[in-house]
Amino acid sequence: MNTYTYDEIQAGHRESFTVTVTEADMDKFREISGDVNPLHKDADYAKEHGHKDRVVFGMLTASYLSTLAGVYLPGERSLIHSVEVKFEGAVYPGDELTVEGTVAEKNDTFNLIVIKVIIRNGEGKKVCKAKMQVGVV
Repeated sequence: MNTYTYDEIQAGHRESFTVTVTEADMDKFREISGDVNPLHKDADYAKEHGHKDRVVFGMLTASYLSTLAGVYLPGERSLIHSVEVKFEGAVYPGDELTVEGTVAEKNDTFNLIVIKVIIRNGEGKKVCKAKMQVGVV
């Protein structure tokens, strides 16, 4: 876990990590969220609707934003204030995702950083982008 202080972070600072979305992740997310949409649960249903497999929950993909802020950038001193998320492509079980965040700006009045995030699948295709405002306590 990173322990960056506000002063150690500058615009352009970048951190990333890679994660593989597993069947177990899908099952746990379904249990926690209660989302039983067949697009996420039934491969045949998903294929009938133009997908190659079950579609990973968008909010499961977006949950890696919390990992980015809480572990990598800034790490243990983070407090997420807001998140804007746009889903740009489907994620499937077994996909390896690279989550990359770059500090776009700093607000010295509030010790706040703005992080622009891109999540790509193993083929390099952008599947999600986000803008986060994160306080550094």
